[in-house]
Order: sequence, then structure tokens, then C-alpha cells
Amino acid sequence: MLTTLRIKNLALVDDLILEMRPGLNIITGETGAGKSIIIGALNLILGQRADRSLMRAGAEQCVIEAVFELGDLERMIEPMLEECGIEPCEQGQLFLKRTLRSSGANRQFINGSPTTLEVLDQLGDYLVDMHGPHDHQSLLDGVRQLEILDAFGKLQPLREAFAEHWKALHQLEAQKSSLIIDDQTYRRELELLRHQVKEISQAGLLLDQAEELESQYERHLHASRLMELSQGTLGLINDQEGSLWDLIGSIGRALDQIRTLDNSCQAMDEVHQELVNQVSELEQALSQYVDRLDLDPATLQELEGQMASLQSLRRKYGPEIQDVIRFGKEAALRLEELESRQETLAHLDADIQKVTKLLLHAGQQLTQARSQVIPSLKEAIEAQLVDLGFRQSLFDVQIHTQELHSAQGAIQASAHGMDRIDFQFGPNPGEPMRPLRMIASSGEMARVMLALKTVLAEQDQVPLLVFDEVDANVGGATGRVVGLKMKQIGKHRQVISITHLPTVAACATNHYRVTKEIHEGRSTSLIAYLSADQRVEEIARMLGSDDAAALRHAKAMLKEQA
Repeated sequence: MLTTLRIKNLALVDDLILEMRPGLNIITGETGAGKSIIIGALNLILGQRADRSLMRAGAEQCVIEAVFELGDLERMIEPMLEECGIEPCEQGQLFLKRTLRSSGANRQFINGSPTTLEVLDQLGDYLVDMHGPHDHQSLLDGVRQLEILDAFGKLQPLREAFAEHWKALHQLEAQKSSLIIDDQTYRRELELLRHQVKEISQAGLLLDQAEELESQYERHLHASRLMELSQGTLGLINDQEGSLWDLIGSIGRALDQIRTLDNSCQAMDEVHQELVNQVSELEQALSQYVDRLDLDPATLQELEGQMASLQSLRRKYGPEIQDVIRFGKEAALRLEELESRQETLAHLDADIQKVTKLLLHAGQQLTQARSQVIPSLKEAIEAQLVDLGFRQSLFDVQIHTQELHSAQGAIQASAHGMDRIDFQFGPNPGEPMRPLRMIASSGEMARVMLALKTVLAEQDQVPLLVFDEVDANVGGATGRVVGLKMKQIGKHRQVISITHLPTVAACATNHYRVTKEIHEGRSTSLIAYLSADQRVEEIARMLGSDDAAALRHAKAMLKEQA
């Protein structure tokens, strides 16, 4: 759940820290006070594209920070963090931060590690289920409706089994397609592969050999200059007056005289002897190096030819030697596959037939299970809709099962199964049910969505559900039921709801009020957690008065929902 949300320099907010609690968290306030800023901050911290116009006027940067307690969700999120190179959570807490700047690049962090908006967006799918006045549109998507049905029926194992066979069949079909080519193309690819495999194989490339070849080529290419430098260095050691050996000899004689006068200088003799040994080793190494230098033009020409071949292979199959070797292995495998094409196709056809049977069986099992779940989902949703003011409404799920393959042989199923479903809703008695996507009223859509969320509260794993004025266009009596439904969901998941309805606010587990103040000529939005007495005053305000009668009514409403 969300435990802390910090907002700095966003819209009318200067700097506020919101400590959130479990259960149903209701946020109220006058129109324009800044309630929607909370939703805006959550959207930004979960990867929504930023508009710099949202920043508080005159501010250099806007900062949003959030802390989530993950609980059981940690085992699902940790692998994702590890894959993205993000620091793991400490004590089950996930820290998110996003910084928007008036100029320069925006930045975002997870557990202190820099990250991308895409990763924040992916995390958002795990952490928050956001529902504003238009967010219930996701319910119109057929794939989302399938997910709801499968979640209600706990059909995930059947769904995953089908998806596994579906993926395997697609891979086999793709492999088969790569082998089914016309004879001319087949011969041309075969000839090319044979040439490539032969060329790389004859080169006998190994990484260490290639490096040694480059080293030899560099030595031979610069052999004349290397000979000149080496012989000149040897001359400095021993072949001219004032050479290094002459100097070392002079030093040795001087040290002998020092030692005859002072026996304590024995250690300097030992250092001198080490110098003699090291210079001797250097002289020997240089002499051997000179002997190895090859000034033969024929050798250089041979090495140039080998280097040209190596560069040619890199241009064709590289750019690096490892890439050339890998290409050769892949080409050899493809060549073997094509040379045994008929045998391979026979094996593939047998595997495709086998996997198709498994896929069909898994699809039939999934379809059957879904068909059995539909009546229970229908009954549960209709019961919730009655509570939400639809006294005689109807809800149903139409399921359409496709053939596994089309007439052209293509796979018609998706990874979700062979079924398409359509949520049907009939809000008015005597009128036929229609697909949910054809219902125009946002109020009706919002209540259907709330009914679904109530039914699925125990199955859903997303820990935070946010409702932004989802009770818009809902009357007082129905508003109370909406509040009670959200409170019921709050027993299983954290809920944040922004509302204008006092009947909804009275159902809160925790109540926050947003106010707008003017300080030094600037408007600032503030948010405060309300005590019991402050809740009475706020609900009375929402009822339209602060007189004694309104206060008594507010107390009665709160007592009724306690």
C-alpha cells in the first residue's frame, strides 16, 4: 500500500507530505481547492508524461516522492527490479522519486537508482489501479473483460497452460515457415550458406590466434623502426664511450673506495650488484628481441594478406572476431537444417500436430471453465448492481468460441484462449441488454465498474485502488451504497477516493480535507488528516450548512457507518 506521498511545487502545492493509512481513505474539499493534485502526483510518479505547465509558477523544479509497503507483492516486483539493474527493496519498502525541471532533463528514481518512465509505468500496473471519470473505459476492452472473468473464476492455471502451448505452436509454425521456400530460393540460400561456412571454417579462426596475428603484423610493419630503436638502446648500454656499463663500472669503483674507508656501507654494494644484474638482463632481452625481428619483405607481405582476409571476414560477418565465429556456427546450423529440410519438415509437422492437439484440448478446457464461471459472475454482479441503484438491471457475459485455425490455416486463437467475450448490460427493465461499450452514461459505467471491483476485491493483487470522483452523477441514497462498496473493498486493499458526496465521505476509514489558502498573495493547497470532530464539521459543510441541524445530521451519518 501507499504509505507516504510527498508533493513539492506541483500546481498549487508548495510542499506537503501525505501519510496514507490502510482501508478507505476519503479526500474532500471545496471545488478548486486542489483535490485532483493528489491524482496528478500519483500519475506522475507512476510514469505519466509530464507537462511543465503543471509546475508551480516560479519554481525551478517539481518533486514527487512515494513510499509503498509491498508485502506479498515484493516477490513479484523484485525480479523486475533486478532485471532493470535497480537496487532491491529494503524491509519491503519501495521508494519512488520523480523530478521535473523548468529547464534541462527530468529524472526519475526507484530505490535511489536512476530509471526510465517505461519502468515506472510497468511498476504502476503492479501498484495502483486508477479510476477517474474516464478510466473505466478499460472495462470496454475484450481482453480486459477476459482477465476479469478469469480472475473471478481463478482460471489463471488453465489460462497459463493454454498460453504455453500457444507460444510453442507459434514457434514451430515460424520454424516451418522458414523452411518452406521455393526451389530457386532454396538453392540460392543453400549455395550462399555453403560458401559462408566454408570461408569461415577454412580461416580456422580462434580469438587468441587473431590477436597474435594482429600483434605479428604490427611488429613486422614497424620492424625497421623497431630495429633502429633496439640497436640504439643496446649502444647506450655497451657499444660506445660513456655507455651505461662504463658508468656502472665507475660507480662500482667509487663504492669500493667508500667501503675501504667505512665498512658500514656494505648495503650499497648489494644495491649496486642488483643494478648490474638488472642491466645485464635488459641487455640480454634487447639482444634476443633484435634477433627475433624479421625484416623479410615476404613475411610482411604474407601477414598483410592474412590481415586483409581477417578484415574481409569482419566486414562480412563481424564487426568483432567473436561475431564472425558466432555467425559461422549459426550458418552451419542453418545449413544443416536446410540440407535435411524434408526430414526436418516431417519432424516439425509431427510436432505441430501434437502441440495443436494439446492446444485444442487446453482451449476447450478453458472455454468450458469460463462457461461454468459466467453464471456465478452474472449473479454476483447483478447483486452488487441492485445495491448500487439498478433495481431491475441485467448483466450477462456473451462468449464466442473460435475455431483454432481459419480456413487459410492461420491460427485464430490468441494467447488468452480461443474465446472472445462481451459484457452485456441492461439498466432499464423491458429494454434488451446491449454490449457494455454501447452504454453512454458515465454514471452507469462507473457503477458497473465499482460492482466489478467489489466482486473482484479478494482476487485482485494490486494493493491500491484510486477513485477520482467515481460517484459523479450518483444520487444521495446510491452514494451511500457507493461509499459502503468502497469501504468493503478497503478491507482487502487500500482505497483512495476523491468525492463531493457526504454520504460517501461518511464511510471513510480515514478522512482528509484539502483546503486552499492565500499567503503573501499566493494560493497554496494544503491537506490535513481530520479528527473525529473535524470530520463532523467537514461532512456538515458538504451537506450545505454548519448549523446545529447539519452538525447533528453529520454525527448521525458517521455513527451509522461506524
